[in-house]
Amino acid sequence: MLLEAVLNVGSDLDLGSTLQQIVETATALTGARHGALAVLEPDRDRIDALYTTGTPEAEAEGDFLRAPIAVHTEVFGHLYLGGKRPGPFTDTDAGLLRVLAAQAGIAIGNARLYGAARQRERWIAGAAAVTTALLTGTDAADALMTVAEQARVLAGASAGVILQPTEEGGMEIVTASTPDDPAGIVGTVIEPGSPVLVQLLGGEPVFIDDSATDPRMTTGVRSRFGPSMMLPLQSGGRLIGTLALPRRRGERPYTDVDRLLATQFASQAALALVLADAQADREQLAVYEDRDRIARDLHDLVVQRLFATEMMLESTRRRAASEESAGAAEAGDGGDAEGQAEAGVLLGRAVDELDSTIQEVRTAIFALQQPPAAAPSTFRGRVLRETGGAAALLGFPPSVQFTGAVDALVGEETGRELLAALRGALAAAHRRPGVSAIEVEVDATVRLPDGRSGVRLVVADDGRGEDDGRPTTVTWQAPI
Repeated sequence: MLLEAVLNVGSDLDLGSTLQQIVETATALTGARHGALAVLEPDRDRIDALYTTGTPEAEAEGDFLRAPIAVHTEVFGHLYLGGKRPGPFTDTDAGLLRVLAAQAGIAIGNARLYGAARQRERWIAGAAAVTTALLTGTDAADALMTVAEQARVLAGASAGVILQPTEEGGMEIVTASTPDDPAGIVGTVIEPGSPVLVQLLGGEPVFIDDSATDPRMTTGVRSRFGPSMMLPLQSGGRLIGTLALPRRRGERPYTDVDRLLATQFASQAALALVLADAQADREQLAVYEDRDRIARDLHDLVVQRLFATEMMLESTRRRAASEESAGAAEAGDGGDAEGQAEAGVLLGRAVDELDSTIQEVRTAIFALQQPPAAAPSTFRGRVLRETGGAAALLGFPPSVQFTGAVDALVGEETGRELLAALRGALAAAHRRPGVSAIEVEVDATVRLPDGRSGVRLVVADDGRGEDDGRPTTVTWQAPI
């Protein structure tokens, strides 16, 4: 029976289940009618938890056994048995209880190690989740709330609070995550000179047994809380703020393991906040650099084209005026009609150039509206991303024109096929010699030979073709 009891005691790694099983096994092994296991608070003689079994009235019979349970060199608690019938407890019962208490100490130690490992695993996973969330591009307010909420859940606290330094030298609560009423928490200020503030601004963690009665706490919300941890959020000597994790009054205090894991979490969260801030700065810089590039493109592609169009129209105007004078002098001659026809051709070219310029401007404006770090969510944006990526290899940006509501008309599958055709055409143009300009046109208003609506992609360059040495044009179309 003793061997079976020892095996049963060590069969469960959950601490609560193990403690209850110890009491039940001891009563069954000795024939006691009542059993209790009193768990002591660390470094104190006060009872932290009590596990019982059997009939409580057996306690009054006065017949009981007691054995301490030690985990390593620490007295974890005491095991009490009472109310044995028939007769009093024997020396054999006492011996059995001592053996069981020794085995219980080993089982409790294993359960505590397992619990600490699981707790550490949760904190590590929580810190990783915070880092991932912060590096996905959340803004500053959301980042602080993410840290506060995750820490509150992991610590089993009633609130997760972020404080940041004020210009006056104090600290103010800027973020609070709590399932309870948060009224009056955000905006609470720790005034300069407070004893707890001296420790926090110095980068030291503060651990409090009872916020309501600790003289270091001076805020009006302290009466709501009991045990608390206040941990500096600092990285590389930079103090970002303080993470406070208060529990309700009367709840169990934080253990040494809780404090260690929370401190490590705060260090990891502070580093993630610094990295997220740096990433936001890089993204902002990328926006400025991208806008500078677009401004250069507007100058090179648009302004010069407008200037050339202006010269063309001016030449056309002069020629038309000259032809008109000559026609007046030589009435009835066919030269007037020929000159006017040529002027009409030039004017038509000028109009085409102006239309292309308008398309270039619209494309450039759309590119300015795209987030620099995010993948484009529209078909138009994906086309621009492909041509923008090709510009690094080509040495110049292809010109892109859109006709029709391409984002609304081009479906996902057709869009993938078109982008694949575009990548192939750009890669082929890169391999051809003498390519210095590429025109890309996406037209979602075409009518296919079978009468269906379709989209057409045209990629034309000024390089020399492999067969005839002429510029190459690639055309692809599909129904929409």
